Amino acid sequence: MKTETVPILSLFEKEKKFFDDSVEWKPRFPTLHQQFHINKLEDFIGHLKFPFAPHRQTVSDFLFLSKGKSTRSKGLDKYDFGANTFFFLPAYQISTHDLMSRDVKGFYCHFDLEIFNRKFIKQDILHDFSFLEFTGNPLVTIDDETKAHVLNILTRLEFEYNNNSKVDLDIISVNLLALFLEVRQFAKQEKITENAAFRITQQYKSKLARYIYEKNSVTEYAGMLNVSPNHLNKCVKAATGKSAQDLLSEMVILEAKVLLKQSALTVNEIAWKIGKEDASDFIRFFKSKTGFTPTEYRKMD
Repeated sequence: MKTETVPILSLFEKEKKFFDDSVEWKPRFPTLHQQFHINKLEDFIGHLKFPFAPHRQTVSDFLFLSKGKSTRSKGLDKYDFGANTFFFLPAYQISTHDLMSRDVKGFYCHFDLEIFNRKFIKQDILHDFSFLEFTGNPLVTIDDETKAHVLNILTRLEFEYNNNSKVDLDIISVNLLALFLEVRQFAKQEKITENAAFRITQQYKSKLARYIYEKNSVTEYAGMLNVSPNHLNKCVKAATGKSAQDLLSEMVILEAKVLLKQSALTVNEIAWKIGKEDASDFIRFFKSKTGFTPTEYRKMD
């Protein structure tokens, strides 16, 4: 089986793909834009083309809603969220974005983790923030008092980004770090009560995201986790209401969607890549899960 990684959308490709034709994305500082960007949601909501198909990107990002609601996914999990809530997405994680309400207000920000490689910032400090982890809970809801502090930081970041003189990445990184520290206390409060079934299910999801091109059976993943297939299935069922095979199938479909939209691979090549040596078997499988053939899905906007 082929093991190349799924194509990753560059920032330019992502913005070209998900903005309507009336907007030509021209960042004021193209070099900086690859490292850091921030804007108010209300400035662009009318020009976004929802829903966003499954995709990956090279930077981490977050949304903060001060008003309105949104639906976005991280990996296999979909989340509805509203006012006073952050949604964090680490780089290279698969995501979809179904909607944002027309009355939405808040901020979008993306950043390259390299901007935190500063002499005055402790090495590996980002590991202190669970919401930035690949399998961490992406949602953090804050209270009104903290919201005032958060909006001050976000406004300062927007000011620095739009500064006509040279943008100082030291100031950007320190303010982002201050933001994460403000948010962290609420991430701790919202931490899901973990039991053995939950932990094993999270480990299973992490393995699926990493090894989906190399392993294509529940038995193989159970072996990686040192549990029996039956025990893995019971844990997943208890934690999600779905079977271990259901999650495996969902991840295969998610990866197939990314490949159909982001690569020039043929349907036969995609079938082989995800472990379906018979293309007709892949076509039937894909249609049974999505209602569309791979070719029909590829042609959809």
